[in-house]
Amino acid sequence: QVQLVQSGGGLVQAGESLRLSCEASGSTFGVTAMGWFRQAPGKQRELVAIQSNNGETTVGESAKGRFAISRDIAKNTVYLQMNGLKVGDSAVYYCYIQRSTSHGLQSSWGQGARVTVSS
Repeated sequence: QVQLVQSGGGLVQAGESLRLSCEASGSTFGVTAMGWFRQAPGKQRELVAIQSNNGETTVGESAKGRFAISRDIAKNTVYLQMNGLKVGDSAVYYCYIQRSTSHGLQSSWGQGARVTVSS
């Protein structure tokens, strides 16, 4: 199994920045992508940004132009730099990893990190 340990998050004011980190350990063989999703109260989990091993990046509409994803593939770590935070960015942010295994593609999630943006 793979374990994801997140760090970062917290309470900030609108306009400020935060950086989230997530390190994968354990069965990290076959990682194909890592990224971030978020879930606000009463809403569905939504994509923030995801990056494949070949560098292909998909960014959610709400994050475009403000958030940047980066990865250290050798360290199995993914980062999310969030700039210009808005109240609407308040949510629990989940790290995500996708692996190719003998059973097909498998996904795992981090424990979540709460981000609260105050006005």
